[in-house]
Amino acid sequence: MKKLIEIFRNINKIEELKKRILYTLGIILVYRFGSYVVIPGVDPSMLSNLQNQASSGLLGLLNMFSGGAFSNASVFALGIMPYISASIVIQLLGMAIPYFQRLQREGESGRRKINQITRYLTVVIVAFQAPGYIANLVSQLPPEAITPFSPNHTSPSVFFWISSTIILIAGTLFVMWLGEKITDKGIGNGISLIIMIGIIARLPFALFGEFISRLEEQGGGMVYFLLELVVLVFVILFTILLVQGTRKIPVQYAKRIVGNKQYGGVRQYLPLKVNAAGVMPIIFAQAIMFLPITLVGFSNSDSLSGFAAAFTNYNGFWYNFTFFILIVLFTYFYTAITINPKQMAEDLKKNGGFIPGVKPGKQTAEYLDTILSRITLPGSIFLGIIAILPAFARLAGVSSAFARFFGGTSLLILVGVVLDTLQQIESYLLMRHYDGLTKSGRIKGRPSIGF
Repeated sequence: MKKLIEIFRNINKIEELKKRILYTLGIILVYRFGSYVVIPGVDPSMLSNLQNQASSGLLGLLNMFSGGAFSNASVFALGIMPYISASIVIQLLGMAIPYFQRLQREGESGRRKINQITRYLTVVIVAFQAPGYIANLVSQLPPEAITPFSPNHTSPSVFFWISSTIILIAGTLFVMWLGEKITDKGIGNGISLIIMIGIIARLPFALFGEFISRLEEQGGGMVYFLLELVVLVFVILFTILLVQGTRKIPVQYAKRIVGNKQYGGVRQYLPLKVNAAGVMPIIFAQAIMFLPITLVGFSNSDSLSGFAAAFTNYNGFWYNFTFFILIVLFTYFYTAITINPKQMAEDLKKNGGFIPGVKPGKQTAEYLDTILSRITLPGSIFLGIIAILPAFARLAGVSSAFARFFGGTSLLILVGVVLDTLQQIESYLLMRHYDGLTKSGRIKGRPSIGF
């Protein structure tokens, strides 16, 4: 506790860091306030059906990412997810289309161009999603919940559709702008921080709801609640180990003399992450697992319903087994498209580095590829275990809202972003050489999940 107090004192001494933290908190308050601003024309007191619909399934996941804005019919209802979807598309295009590959190699100018294209694609995605959200909103709410603008007063007018679509598009762009401002003037990683705030905003409600439900039980309800908290702590520690886990490859740099100065001749370590894919395999696998639910919803075929029944049960064996296998496969896939052993080998060779006992060039690339394949297997298995832990929590009697924090996308994002934010703050303190952090010399940077 004493060291923690000193850390806060050191933060207060660094004027720039203090301003960045306060700026970030201000942006977060704006975001949270906006999540409660309801779309004009919608009665906020009649959203019970929408809130029930968004309590589970795909809509529950979207509602969690938006911090409850989806179920509140907020101007931020679609949140930052369209931007995330656009970023994933652009990242995948960068592996297949030469134009995007060229932009990735152009440095800062290429990065700005990619960001601009991502913003345009975000607008396109929101333009398609917004009418779908409004249609679902109209179907879930009673007629009197939406102020009628049409002459017959039986359905929302064209003006309501157009204005609400524009508002939802503007809301997503504004959230995206808030995230960029946190990155530029705050403590960094604005988009990831926006997602984390949306998720963590649901935690107090889920925790309080679980506490009340256990309190009302007879015969050891509170003991069971304390046991849930202990298990949650162990799961968080396990997730931290997965996020931070690396395999360090020794790299020797050859000596070279330029003029009167000597360069190289030192040994460093190349860290390869056990979970280089981050949270993306879970997102891809979850998107595929929602397809049977969609097919059942739009089909009256009894055979299709029977076939898909096993895959619409979130607590069932086949759903979680298939989910687990997909995560393992997507972990290998995403790691393969984001990490290029050949490029790593070329960079080492250009900088005069080599792995002891391995020839530079092709053999180094093959060696790195072998090591990466070996460490990806346990990483993918652990990631799959974390992904299906909420199902085990629900089977153990934990409420659906609280069970989400026992694993899956939400826990990985929370742990990764929190560790990365702490790393940003520590870097400021380390640069100023304050005793509260640097005296022991054991503070190390923590890698993020790279959402």
